[in-house]
Amino acid sequence: MNEDDDLPPSAMEELDDMAQENRKQPENDTDVTVEIFDGVRGQDGSPVDPVRLQAEDSFCFRCHKDVPCWNECCHGADITLTPMDILRLARHFDITSREVLERYTVPAMWDKADLPVAKLKMSGADGKGACHFMTDDGCSVYENRPATCRYYPLGLASVKMKGADDKDEFFFLVKETHCSGHKETKEQTVAGFREEQGLEAYDDVNRGWMDILMKMASWNVLGGPWGQRLTPQTQKMFFMVSTDVDSLRRFVFETKFLETYEIDPEAVEVLREDDEILMKLGFDWMKNILFNEPTIGMKENVLQASISKARNEMGAT
Repeated sequence: MNEDDDLPPSAMEELDDMAQENRKQPENDTDVTVEIFDGVRGQDGSPVDPVRLQAEDSFCFRCHKDVPCWNECCHGADITLTPMDILRLARHFDITSREVLERYTVPAMWDKADLPVAKLKMSGADGKGACHFMTDDGCSVYENRPATCRYYPLGLASVKMKGADDKDEFFFLVKETHCSGHKETKEQTVAGFREEQGLEAYDDVNRGWMDILMKMASWNVLGGPWGQRLTPQTQKMFFMVSTDVDSLRRFVFETKFLETYEIDPEAVEVLREDDEILMKLGFDWMKNILFNEPTIGMKENVLQASISKARNEMGAT
């Protein structure tokens, strides 16, 4: 996104109209399996070990400078940046999230969900060169490296069966033929590896984003929520919420958002400064808009006005 792509003030009204339409629809929840951080970077067969791993399960893996494949996985990597990735890189370089997008990413569509995402830019005319953060000594942004890099060689999958209240999350191993890290003898549990890689803070912010991608991937077989294709405006809003925290903050504080939704006054003050909580709010709002999930509530007077509007449109008295 560039400056010309800022959402107009009418964006909220348009999306709220969509939300009201969604509230007239019956709930629909289909079976779904989505692998978000699969870590697959090559075309060398099927590197995914189909065994489900839980937090207490163990595996052997270690990556270090003396392995024969050192830095090989940092070439031509297909990495979708998560919302937390963009926040951390912005802080690392002391730039805005939008500048991270402009300097280090290319726009893409996550086809399964028909939603826009940002991919990490690789060097080379064909995009198969080295990651721009790679050095001979390893990753130059290691403390703030993307979640996909942190997860490797694990993949994270999320499954929600029809009628179930909760999702079932599990992990699996990715074993690419070039990777010598699997030959190392360091044994660790999934939980220990996740703690070592600092993944909980990433997953805490990214989970709402993943939920939206997962549900849209499931519903996309129907053409979008309740059979409707997402509008370009809705896709644009999702991208803004996912990647541009400064624009999201302007949207919350400079439109009718706070006049429309019930947000605790103390929370409002936190939202002025806390990027992670602001993004969580953004994902809750998108879930409400897209799927009519009760993740955020409208103020009573606004809700009543919306109901009256809907009744009038349906010809009710």
